[in-house]
Amino acid sequence: MSDSERTNPAFAAEALILVEQVSMVYRAGELEVQALSLVDLRIDRGEFTVIAGPSGSGKSTLLNLISGLDLPSEGKVSLGGRALTEMGGVVLSDFRRDHIGFVFQSYNLIPVLSARENIEYVMLLQGVPEAERRRRVAAILAEVGLEGMEQRRPAQLSGGQQQRVAVARAVVTEPDIVLADEPTANLDSATGAALLDLMQALNQRRGTTFVFSTHDQMIIERARRVVTLKDGRIDKDEVRA
Repeated sequence: MSDSERTNPAFAAEALILVEQVSMVYRAGELEVQALSLVDLRIDRGEFTVIAGPSGSGKSTLLNLISGLDLPSEGKVSLGGRALTEMGGVVLSDFRRDHIGFVFQSYNLIPVLSARENIEYVMLLQGVPEAERRRRVAAILAEVGLEGMEQRRPAQLSGGQQQRVAVARAVVTEPDIVLADEPTANLDSATGAALLDLMQALNQRRGTTFVFSTHDQMIIERARRVVTLKDGRIDKDEVRA
């Protein structure tokens, strides 16, 4: 990021994610694929940012590295001053659970659980007391427009409603960041637009940091920052007013 971008009010907040000289090489036998090459990226708290680029550009790989789902071949990734690249095993898994929310294009809801149970699942793992879980679930159901649907299982919900449950699950634990990988891919344009309205509102009301990996031009147009990858490198980094 340039000095002029760092002085932009949109980037006056605390640095949340730091990606430093990160490269990622995938190996399959003797075949090597360079997915990322010496990438530097800073994401500040409160951003609503898209990582864009054509297929094979490295955007999903970068999102996986930011999340700690993968570790880079070289370089360093930090979240809130903690180096994900120096963690492993249960420590990394617990850190990811407590600090990162995820929204996937396939929703990843547990089919046998109700909407309420899906939303509170991570809080159960965190040991949040029942009364606090119920309070948070009730509040987020109202916020995402799913009041009265808390007992429905995923099969009883539309695609858009399932994705709202997924967003609620990601946000209810009050994570440092929500990472969304092609969250509108399985939705029609009207439902996708409504979902984006919801995530923008959560970003503005709660200050939740959102980072998307997407091809979807509708998400790209709404982002306040667009980081475009090309051939495993950052080609453009555009900050919008």
